[in-house]
Amino acid sequence: MSATPHGMAPYYFVPGPSRHPVMAAIGLFFVILGAGQWINGHEWGAYALAFGLLWWWTVLFQWFRDAIGESEAGQYSHKIDLSFRWSMSWFIFSEVMFFGAFFTALWWTRTHALPSLGSLDNSLLWPGFKAVWPSVAAGMTGSPANIVEPFQTVGPFWLPTINTALLLSSGVTLTIAHHALRADHRAQCVRFMWLTVLLGIVFLCVQGYEYYHLYTELNLKLSSGAYGSTFFMLTGFHGLHVFIGMLMLLFITLRLQKGHFTPERHFGFEGAAWYWHFVDVVWLGLYVLVYWL
Repeated sequence: MSATPHGMAPYYFVPGPSRHPVMAAIGLFFVILGAGQWINGHEWGAYALAFGLLWWWTVLFQWFRDAIGESEAGQYSHKIDLSFRWSMSWFIFSEVMFFGAFFTALWWTRTHALPSLGSLDNSLLWPGFKAVWPSVAAGMTGSPANIVEPFQTVGPFWLPTINTALLLSSGVTLTIAHHALRADHRAQCVRFMWLTVLLGIVFLCVQGYEYYHLYTELNLKLSSGAYGSTFFMLTGFHGLHVFIGMLMLLFITLRLQKGHFTPERHFGFEGAAWYWHFVDVVWLGLYVLVYWL
């Protein structure tokens, strides 16, 4: 948010006509088109996907640059601040629903679908099927025809536990940075923000190594039955959110170094912090439900 006093800003800032929404939509069109075609075996889809991502990121960079310029020019009043807070709140709520769908799929598979497939009613359709979770062998994964390769499951030690410690530590460093900003200790705030960004990067590196270990040594893949699909959908999308949150914090840190934000007005910082704490909470639920249970 801008450092300009509230009295100098318009009551409610209305931006002029902008090309950014339609340009972003064009980029997303190529992203979806390219991803769909690539998944279906068309090699040109990969190039369309890369083009769409590059286009989309360029538009977002320009869009955010314009918004930062408007903020620093003193265009954003208390009403705009409230709009941003409501917008970020609804965005995080939508993310809660997003992950809620995947957690519900995991719960439904374990408590309803799996017992149903192993019941007497389905004994003729699935002879020899064993309703055991987590299933680790062909014939126990809803695949009596052996189309799912045997795999090993993954427990909480040690990489997931290390990542839990990293995320919890990053939440602490981010909170310290926030308090430092509110106390107008900018240098301390910047130091702890860089530490938070570093912890996020290390988390992603550890998760990447974990995926390599799972694919090469445990033969656990996205195609490893319901266990593999729910595991990688939950951990993979969470990793994507960690990456996005890390980028948010990185750009906020760079803005702090440029002198942006004040102890009184810094919702750009707070919005990124809200998102990062949300990512932390999701990981705790994922750590318990996926790795321990």
